[in-house]
Amino acid sequence: MTTTHSEVPSTRRLGTAPAVDDLSPAERTSVDELRAIQLERLQWTLRHAYENVPFYRRKFDEAGVHPSDCRELADLAKFPCTTKHDLRDNYPFGMFAVPQDQVRRIHASSGTTGKPTVVGYTEDDIDTWATVMARSIFAAGGRPGHKVHVAYGYGLFTGGLGAHYGVEKLGCTAIPASGGMTARQVQIITDFRPEIIMVTPSYMLTLLDEFERQGIDPRTSSLRVGIFGAEPWTEQMRREIEERMDLDAADIYGLSEVMGPGVAQECVETKDGLHVWEDHFYPEVVDPIEGTVLPDGEGGELLFTSLTKQAMPIIRYRTRDLTTLRPGTARPAFRRMDKVTGRSDDMIILRGVNVFPTQIEEIVLGTAGLAPHFQIKLTRRDRMDNLTVVVEAHGDTTAERRADAAREIAARVKDGVGVSVGVEVVDPETLERSVGKLRRVVDQRPPA
Repeated sequence: MTTTHSEVPSTRRLGTAPAVDDLSPAERTSVDELRAIQLERLQWTLRHAYENVPFYRRKFDEAGVHPSDCRELADLAKFPCTTKHDLRDNYPFGMFAVPQDQVRRIHASSGTTGKPTVVGYTEDDIDTWATVMARSIFAAGGRPGHKVHVAYGYGLFTGGLGAHYGVEKLGCTAIPASGGMTARQVQIITDFRPEIIMVTPSYMLTLLDEFERQGIDPRTSSLRVGIFGAEPWTEQMRREIEERMDLDAADIYGLSEVMGPGVAQECVETKDGLHVWEDHFYPEVVDPIEGTVLPDGEGGELLFTSLTKQAMPIIRYRTRDLTTLRPGTARPAFRRMDKVTGRSDDMIILRGVNVFPTQIEEIVLGTAGLAPHFQIKLTRRDRMDNLTVVVEAHGDTTAERRADAAREIAARVKDGVGVSVGVEVVDPETLERSVGKLRRVVDQRPPA
């Protein structure tokens, strides 16, 4: 299936809503037109996967379904889900649907918990990816001619190159900084004066600390838009970054198994959730336990089905991300997904209570005298699981205020989450700084 793209919008100021004529044809489509496009592309994807990927042929046959059974979008629920475990079982290239000589690029996950998940792209796939990334950067406020500091990691990780190609597709200038060398990144931002930065939110906090360590007020930098993704982050963290950096912080969503960054994007003029680019990625939200499809407006686990991917189609992929689908606003035809509040596989069950790291983050960021750097440590003592929040203080926070802050966090977690935790307030620069996805949870419990 060949896709064509002509999405180079006209120049506008950062932070303003674009004129309708500046949007791509896909973004101006009606809901009915979009649903017709989705059904046609979904039917193609199911056939393509069934005919070319032995895994999907076997899964469909075992479930008693055939691509011809999909006559309307709701029929997708009849088809089996795909999990990360399935991708690892077919490592490295068992999920590819095209011959190797048609694959132009390969990416892979880190594989820190087992075999990495491997994804492939045809030439058309790379163009599609660049197109949705360009669309995302434009929605966040980027315009042709802007300089974009890309601090996502380059290499097998999809973040750096995915952003890079989108920057160039939009007609912007890419600054491929990648991750690490934080002091040098601040120098590059200061000298090159980019308008936009693309980076994980946790590493943005590290960059902010480095600006201040060097005696530079971050608010005087050239940056006016930050596009942050690759990990869950809260509204409190958004406010922290926006106030310290004097920029608009917009959320971006993606995952390598579905494409990479650029699956959904928050629009800078509304900042009310991420519009899913549904002409390429079909979203569902399901009950994480039962697997039943939930109506829009109900929270659950996010699933994605690719609609245009050639090298590696993905059917009902269980992302493990928890969110809610809602009607579109800034891009009316495209549904919005709420900020990801956590992952179904990252949930901590502590003495029978479900705890998500984002709940702790919200409390830490709302406590005076503390820096936004914290970790959750899990230990076991006398057969009892214990959770300790370790958080850095600001440099000028007194010992008395540190003690008060620790008591305040413990009380708010007890009242808001329903579980008792320990709190340690430590000196600044104590916790390891992140250059990518932040390791929020450190599990020191012995194997059961």
